[in-house]
Amino acid sequence: MTDTYPTPILARARPGDPDARVVEISAEQAAREEALVAEAVAAFDGTPSPRLRQLVQALTRHLHAFVRETRLTTEEWDAAIRFLTRCGHITDDRRQEFILLSDVLGVSMQTIAVNNEAHGDATEATVFGPFFVEGSPEVAIGGDIAGGAAGEPCWVEGTVRDTDGKPVPGARIEVWEADEDGFYDVQYDDVRTAARGHLFSDDEGRYAFWATTPPPYPIPHDGPVGDLLAATGRSPMRAAHLHFMVTADGLHTLVTHIFVPGDPYLDRDAVFGVKESLVKEFAAQPAGTPTPDGRAIDGTWSRVRFDIVLGPARGTRDEDVHWIAVHEGHRLVADRAGEAS
Repeated sequence: MTDTYPTPILARARPGDPDARVVEISAEQAAREEALVAEAVAAFDGTPSPRLRQLVQALTRHLHAFVRETRLTTEEWDAAIRFLTRCGHITDDRRQEFILLSDVLGVSMQTIAVNNEAHGDATEATVFGPFFVEGSPEVAIGGDIAGGAAGEPCWVEGTVRDTDGKPVPGARIEVWEADEDGFYDVQYDDVRTAARGHLFSDDEGRYAFWATTPPPYPIPHDGPVGDLLAATGRSPMRAAHLHFMVTADGLHTLVTHIFVPGDPYLDRDAVFGVKESLVKEFAAQPAGTPTPDGRAIDGTWSRVRFDIVLGPARGTRDEDVHWIAVHEGHRLVADRAGEAS
């Protein structure tokens, strides 16, 4: 791992930026700014964890580069602090505004891209989103995760295999989605659990369950992230999708969605999560069409097939870097405390 970084962007507008204000600074001013960058970066030289040191020093360089490139004003800095403070105030155990912020800036998808390099025909990953909840109810194969959520019934089936084509028995398949009104269960004021659950693939890697046909919906836009989207003329809408998280021993954990073809937001998803390979046919079934498991349905329903391919497990360098940095730092501190005693 190298500690070399690109030269910070010069403090001026980029060519082609419309209405950009080009600011020329003197050599003396540039030297003062560069000296401060060096001083701030060097303040973290003693960080015990090499990875944490790399992260905070790179973050410091890039933040200073942003301030210098845009010639950030004190009023803009203050507005940014107030914006982040609002994100913190609205965040609780049922809503994560910082994930939403990461999502709409494309940072979540970029992190997914960096940590999920292409491997054979492994299924592509996409954003995790802010609405996953631990402890979802388990359903049997063919069971219903809807839990009373409003929406058209949807039969979902497929297989789980590895990149060698071998079935993956016992894979844990977590699924969650919004109801037909565009809300997840955690967005309601009650304590309902609906439109989420988990099941396990059978000995041949097969799985199947009932859900609801997913609708497009807006991400929460009644807070600071919504204000940011409105101020920049962007839509808060997400393309209709069904969330999956698939885990199996010895294989890379997959976090992904499947999307509904023809959705008007496929090419302008608010969090940049759509990938062509994840758009699957949700075949409409007329009322009276027999269901795969004999379930009686009064009205229309849909069905979709999603065959999942898991890549091989990866080293710790591909694990959550925050976890590594924080826990490695704690371990080093504990080790040093033990040595001192």
